[in-house]
Amino acid sequence: MSHSLRAALIDLDGTLADTLPDFEAAVARLLLELSLPPLAAGTVGQLVGKGGMHLVRRALEISIPGRADELFETAWDAYQHHYADVNGQGARLYPGVPQGLERLRTAGWRLGCVTNKPQGMAEALLAQLDLAQRFELVYGGDRFERRKPDPYPLLRACEALDLPPASVLMIGDSRNDAEAAHAAGCRVRLLTYGYNHGEPIKAVAADGHHDSLDLLVRAVLGGGH
Repeated sequence: MSHSLRAALIDLDGTLADTLPDFEAAVARLLLELSLPPLAAGTVGQLVGKGGMHLVRRALEISIPGRADELFETAWDAYQHHYADVNGQGARLYPGVPQGLERLRTAGWRLGCVTNKPQGMAEALLAQLDLAQRFELVYGGDRFERRKPDPYPLLRACEALDLPPASVLMIGDSRNDAEAAHAAGCRVRLLTYGYNHGEPIKAVAADGHHDSLDLLVRAVLGGGH
């Protein structure tokens, strides 16, 4: 497969970095500020992946059933403030990420980051993780009017790279990434350790499921050669 692929679009949260501690901290601060009941341990990890608005709305629906619409705007404003404050504080690169990115660079691949995290926060996090220079483009969830699992951000990224979708590999950790890739006409490989809304990732159709980015890249490049 690698002979026809020339670029990779890579998700951020749950793919490059474990950012769950940041999400958990921001949601906890939001609920505390609004004097709302906290969420049970492990809940936030099942809500991540469809963007911050989805996370906040679902958190409200669980914390205060029936009142989410009433408080959403206030909660969303509060969440953005708290997330900006904690963005990157608890984030850690997953094992194999630096090695995998370096292998792709050495192989001459072009790289983009396509995430549902807001543009500014995505750029700030990538810089903090010392990854910003790795990517030719970064498209956040508020960059366009549609976000993953809609294929639109991937199609725009392919246009920006001046490559057909069939020459671009999407790398992610969730059904959203896979659905966006399939609809865009990109190939897709998934990592097994991220956030897939509590669903088993290996049940999601993809060209492969891998335990680290380095192992994924080795497989795509034919053992790393």
